[in-house]
Amino acid sequence: MSVSNESIGVSADHAPHRRAPDLLALGFLVACILPIALAWSSLGPLVHLVLYNDTFSQIPLIPLVTLFLIYEQRKAIFAQVSFDWVLGAALAVPGLVLLGVARLDLWHLHSTNPLSLLVFAMVLVWLGAFALFFGRRAFWAACFPLLFLLFMVPIPEPALSKIIYFLQAGSSNMAAIFFRIAGVPYFRRPGFIFDLPGVSIQVAEECSGIRSTLALLITTVLASHMFLKTAWRRVILCVAVVPLAVFKNGLRIATLSTLSVYVNPQFLFGNLHRRGGFVFFLIALVPLAFFLFWLQKRENRGIARAGTLKPQLDPPDRRDAQQS
Repeated sequence: MSVSNESIGVSADHAPHRRAPDLLALGFLVACILPIALAWSSLGPLVHLVLYNDTFSQIPLIPLVTLFLIYEQRKAIFAQVSFDWVLGAALAVPGLVLLGVARLDLWHLHSTNPLSLLVFAMVLVWLGAFALFFGRRAFWAACFPLLFLLFMVPIPEPALSKIIYFLQAGSSNMAAIFFRIAGVPYFRRPGFIFDLPGVSIQVAEECSGIRSTLALLITTVLASHMFLKTAWRRVILCVAVVPLAVFKNGLRIATLSTLSVYVNPQFLFGNLHRRGGFVFFLIALVPLAFFLFWLQKRENRGIARAGTLKPQLDPPDRRDAQQS
């Protein structure tokens, strides 16, 4: 008998079995603490990154969301648990290797890339530990909450710079459209610079909207998982984040710039500029919510249509069964 197929149930006739789930949970907890202990000396830069770089401020929230999702689905996930050495080792061993590579800086990575590798290695170990102590069935049942942990991984370079540049270019183009709609005269120069009456603005990397775009993407991924059932509809909803993020950030740039020209130049430095991102984030959520509602309505209509076709097919099936 393979160890990976041995399930552990809870039986009233076997007292040791009642303690088995608790022991598995304890083993999993120890296995999750292990990579943190091994990488303890390297966690200082990660804490600094989270505290002082707004792009990655969502990292501490991701494991909390994963724990909540697993707790909500605990009955389905832990209905039957087992050891799975194969899947557990396939994930945990590469994770431990990458953890060592990140700690020793064997690849001489720069920027945030060492932290990206470090966090990715820790997530791999956690995934492997879950598969090891709870089995393949529980792993696949908890697949979404577990893979959601990948949002903890800081986006590495040069991918991050390319994403920021794309958002800068898209937001600048959208802001130019809003300027034309509002009748604001402007002259556009290379480097995402706009010369407006009495003021010049530049859509810098800090103004690309990368933080709010990540927040919008994470929110959308969660919503698609909770409210949609078909994979292609979930993908479509998540893809819609890209144009909405560009629209939202272009609107923010145009709004602040127009207010600074016609009302008060301090709008470029005031609270609306520094803390008003949440307002425009909510503006982007409105069309996204309507789009989600439309997709969900279409999905439910398709399920209802499939349900009405089944009774029409049953009578011939019964006649065929009676004739046979």
